[in-house]
Amino acid sequence: MAATPAIREISIAHSPDSDDAFMFYGLATNKVRVSGHKFTHVLCDIETLNQRAMRDAFYDVTAISFHVYPYIQEQYALMACGGSVGEGYGPMIVAARPYNLDEIRSVRIAVPGTMTTAYLALKLFAPEIETAVVPFDQIIPEVMAGNYSAGLIIHEGQLTYSRSGLCRILDLGVWWREETGLPLPLGGNAIRRSLGEATMQTVTQALKDSIQYGLDHREEALQYAMQFGRDLDTNLADKFVGMYVNERTLDYGDDGRAAIRRLLAMGHERGVIPHSVQVDFVG
Repeated sequence: MAATPAIREISIAHSPDSDDAFMFYGLATNKVRVSGHKFTHVLCDIETLNQRAMRDAFYDVTAISFHVYPYIQEQYALMACGGSVGEGYGPMIVAARPYNLDEIRSVRIAVPGTMTTAYLALKLFAPEIETAVVPFDQIIPEVMAGNYSAGLIIHEGQLTYSRSGLCRILDLGVWWREETGLPLPLGGNAIRRSLGEATMQTVTQALKDSIQYGLDHREEALQYAMQFGRDLDTNLADKFVGMYVNERTLDYGDDGRAAIRRLLAMGHERGVIPHSVQVDFVG
């Protein structure tokens, strides 16, 4: 009797945000299967995943902010799919009153973490700006309470901040496009190099198939993702997912890859990132 082939277990860590949930829907619900492989999912906020990736290469695949990649480039490569890219939009500076851009450089801004790409983009915009780390879902309440003059918001806050009566001071995705002519790459998925080239290619294709499955079965994937959407109704959840899971998520494209390299190179040139960066893509 032939021996049963060994099953290779692949750990995948990603955030419990609706866009991540949408793109991993196919794999998480076994709509997408890969012979000889079993996928286990760990859900955790992106700043914690960033810190874990920098500490050790524990997960085979992990969602990361692109700002983190230079710190983990020896252990991980970037998957060519699964990215969240802002097409002329991105993290926003919001405040209770309409500061101009000169004024906003002189106030203390609540940020969702110093390893987020939002923070990197903010520091490229205004290197001198003073920041304080606040959990991303507390930034809007903290600004409303007057504890910070302004906040740097990510995730669904980009669609809901006006409900709280806050003003948008600057969209960093708009600023980045004006500066570079490129989309703003925010987050991606990294895969552990020690898996070996064949497995890295297989797992990357599995994620691409999962993203495609979600796009092809949008309604059911959106219903699944809705359980992770904070304070979003169906229309807003659909809009948010559409912003960050689309054709660009299947493949960054030449300009998307150029944007990642440009962002990280600028971060290094301007002293935000201490390491020079070599970006390798799988798939």
